[in-house]
Amino acid sequence: VLFRSAAAAAAGDGDIAVMTLAEASAAVGAGRVTPTQLVEAMLARIDHYNPDLHAYISVLKESALAQAKVLEAELAAGKRRGPLHGIPIGLKDNIDTAGTPTTAASAVFDDRVPKEDATVAQRLKDAGAIVIGKTNMHEFAFGGTSSITYFGPVHNPWSYAHNTGGSSGGSGAEVSSCLCYGALGTDTGGSVRIPASYCGIVGLKATYGLVPIRGIIPDAFSMDHCGPMARTVEDAAIMLNAMAGYDKLDIASVEHAKEDYVQAMQQPVSSLRIGVPRAPFFDHADPEVAAAVNQAISVLGSLTAGVKDVSLPRADDFSWDVMNAETYAWHRELYQNSLNRYMLATRQELQGMKDWVDDPSRACSHTESEYVRMIWDMELRRRTIEDSFTDFDLIALPSMRTMPRPIVNAIQWEENWKPRNPDDWTVENMTFCNLYGIPAISIPCGFSSAGLPIGLMIAGPPFTEGKVLALAAAYEKATEWHKRRPPLHV
Repeated sequence: VLFRSAAAAAAGDGDIAVMTLAEASAAVGAGRVTPTQLVEAMLARIDHYNPDLHAYISVLKESALAQAKVLEAELAAGKRRGPLHGIPIGLKDNIDTAGTPTTAASAVFDDRVPKEDATVAQRLKDAGAIVIGKTNMHEFAFGGTSSITYFGPVHNPWSYAHNTGGSSGGSGAEVSSCLCYGALGTDTGGSVRIPASYCGIVGLKATYGLVPIRGIIPDAFSMDHCGPMARTVEDAAIMLNAMAGYDKLDIASVEHAKEDYVQAMQQPVSSLRIGVPRAPFFDHADPEVAAAVNQAISVLGSLTAGVKDVSLPRADDFSWDVMNAETYAWHRELYQNSLNRYMLATRQELQGMKDWVDDPSRACSHTESEYVRMIWDMELRRRTIEDSFTDFDLIALPSMRTMPRPIVNAIQWEENWKPRNPDDWTVENMTFCNLYGIPAISIPCGFSSAGLPIGLMIAGPPFTEGKVLALAAAYEKATEWHKRRPPLHV
């Protein structure tokens, strides 16, 4: 049901609001709808639903409407910047926006106003996108629930009592709820793909360095990614086209030949060979998750050259070592000077990181030289991961092995969670892709008996975004899961 109640209609629902990004783009290009109408439709929905969802931290009403008028004038003059021209989007609140507060959902940064846009923000604006607001998130992107935030927990549109996943939970909730046409999240250990899975949308993390991260408040720099979150694979590809590309001022950025990911998404998939890494990526999986993902894999088998079980190298606890070292190093001074401004769970995690990093009894002391060795090891792993894809092209596995917790339980779990715990298998599927820096996408593949979304993850060797998108699009075309909308409260 696409929001057809009288109350929902009053909130700005209808054909405009539930369009995909690609549909809205086509409507703008054909003159059937204006950028102002798109912004106004989103603002009405935000006003109606955001007080309960807590998806947005700040709503940029005046600047969004002003930019819509500029873009309309360009259209009247025969200038269209591209498919994002006039499209309202949301940005996670750890992505810098000039003149607009960027808080990382923390009281530590409640008065922080950047002077420059992050590279990805500037590129999307240059492409014609309209930033309609900054989205709520897990404080400093430290966790996977978006329940620990200075601005109140983000609520899952499919069940307000449950968490959205994180750390890009606000972006996931707003895309799922049609409060924007697409959003950006960041992904260090799954923070784009976890909320995509839990909110029933598409979330893409590209190859490490393909999308610049300059101007984004870091979590763990060596594993940080920024990616699009959208309602369809095509929408994500449209956004990636605008985001990807070399930034010489970003030391994580890599030079890679320009690709058209919308075109690449349309390549045939019948010759692709799909690997399924059962162990450890299906271990402890919720039975409903396992059933939905296995059914999705059967569909993939019918679309491709076949599916077979494969093995991949494990991340072990290496990725957690790097994250703990880098995260604490960046926060050390803030932690010393603003300890009581962090949320309790974040404060406890930072203290745990401090104890962990400084603990001389650990098998390896995390001195500067040991950290350098870890980074060298990571670089070698990333250079050789392609060798593991010997007789298969892509892999398919559960996005998340578990269903989202109720928010009250999520908060308790976060407050008792060991800092960056290598034994936390619930996000192991995610962190693997960050350690190796490979492209991965989460797409909807089913629902639990309680009506909560389940995600399928497709991943491949470095710089195979085109193939990953193509297989995801083929699955999307063969199924109906992406067409469902959450039963929002009215």
